[in-house]
Parts: sequence; C-alpha cells; structure tokens
Amino acid sequence: MSHMLAINDYDSLDPVRADCNQCFGLCCTALPFAKSADFAFDKEGGTPCTNLRSDYRCGIHQDLREKGLKGCTVYDCFGAGQKVSQVTYNGKDWKSHPATAEEMFAVFPIVQQIQEMLWYLHEALALEVTASFHNELRVQIEECERLTRESPENILRINVPELRADVNKLLILTSDRVRSQIQKKSPKKTRRSDFIGANLKGTDLAGSDLRGALLIAADLRGADMRVTDLIGADLRDADLRGADLTGCIFLTQVQVNAAKGNSSTKLPSYLKIPAHWVK
Repeated sequence: MSHMLAINDYDSLDPVRADCNQCFGLCCTALPFAKSADFAFDKEGGTPCTNLRSDYRCGIHQDLREKGLKGCTVYDCFGAGQKVSQVTYNGKDWKSHPATAEEMFAVFPIVQQIQEMLWYLHEALALEVTASFHNELRVQIEECERLTRESPENILRINVPELRADVNKLLILTSDRVRSQIQKKSPKKTRRSDFIGANLKGTDLAGSDLRGALLIAADLRGADMRVTDLIGADLRDADLRGADLTGCIFLTQVQVNAAKGNSSTKLPSYLKIPAHWVK
C-alpha cells in the first residue's frame, strides 16, 4: 500500500526521539506520580525520584518493571528532555542552578506536548498520500519547532490547547487519507471509544478510527488492525498476540510497550517488539 513507510522515512524523527544522555533527568524529577499498579510509591512533582543518580541516569533502568515502576517504561518525552536541558537552558542543570529548577520543571511538560505533536506531524509528512498538503504540514512543523525554542517565559505563555487544535486538523486529514486506502468506501468510524476488557479477538478493525480509544486489557488476539488510527489510544495490557498492526498511523513505541504481545504480532517497521513480550 502506498501509504506505508520504509524505516528510512523516519530519519526525520531523530530530533523528536528521547536522548536521556542529554537530559537532566527531567521526567524523573519534574513529573508527579501516585502509588498504583504502575508505580510502587508516591512522588511529588519537582522532587527527584529516589532512583535518580547524581549523573541524572536511572539507577534501576533495566529493572523498572520488576521494581514496580512499569509506568516509567511507557512514558516518552519525544525529545523534550534534551531540548529543555540543552537548548532552553543552554546546558545549565537545575542542581547547579537551583533558581531555575521550578521554572524548568514547568517548561518541560509544555515542550513535551509540542514535541509529541511534532512526532505526529513528521509522520504525516513522510506519507505519500499527504502530498497535497505537505506545505501545510511543513509550516505547522516550523511553527511548533519555533515555539519549543522560545525563551522559558514565552514557552510558559503558549496556549497549548489552541496549538493542539490547529495540529489536529492536519492529523485528522492525514488519518482520513491513509485509512481510505484500505476501504472501497469511506474509512471506518467507531462510535464507541470504551473497549476496556472487550473481547475483540479476531475482529476486523482494518482502516478504523480508534483515536483515543480505551483498549485497556482488551483481547485483540489475531485482530486485523491494519491501517488504523491509534493516536492517543490507551493500550495498557491490551493483548495483541498475533494481531496485525501493519501500516497503523500515530502509534508510538510507548503505546506498544504498554500492551502485551508476542513475536507473531505485526507492527509498523519503525517500532520494536518490546523485550518483555512473550516469544
């Protein structure tokens, strides 16, 4: 299918891939979390995680799931960490410059949201079926990129919902164009968004709009999910064993990491089979 991407098409996504070696442990410090199935303990925003080392690396990175911190394995800053650390604050960390800490921790989640938008926009730009509005996508990418490089004061004034609405118009158009490739008629729309624990084993979902769908613990074994729009879909503990997600759009690695699957699960070429999936 013409909309499907080769892995080289994703070279442009390098700026929106996380590089923890260039970050001041911002996700481990700025963000709060509560004790739950995803986190073994409570942590307040602005407080460093007890597992954060002095070099800003995680001391238990390889054992997060075993230590009860599964939530950390399904988070992605989309490159916001290194951008805030190295660009916004010019490599000046919050430990050495404590007066910047509170502001830096407030800036980080705003930049993270824009970086995530950039990920989706770059993905849309890499598709042949979006050729007719590539210029609009480039303009929006340039605007989002410009905003992430503003001063901390200006970043804190960004109207994120307004920006998201502008970006979403292009992403919806992309979704319609892509999903129409697998349908003789109009792309499938799903009125239902709550599929928590649903039995969808072997279901034909090809070309469906599953934007923001709650697929938590859903049984999707062997389901045909080719060319679906999965932006914002919650796949925590969804069973994807044997499911075919070839050509899905707006699916991220962290969504895949949150699900269950095996070696027979078919993923888009730019995503990896998580190490914790069964063989």
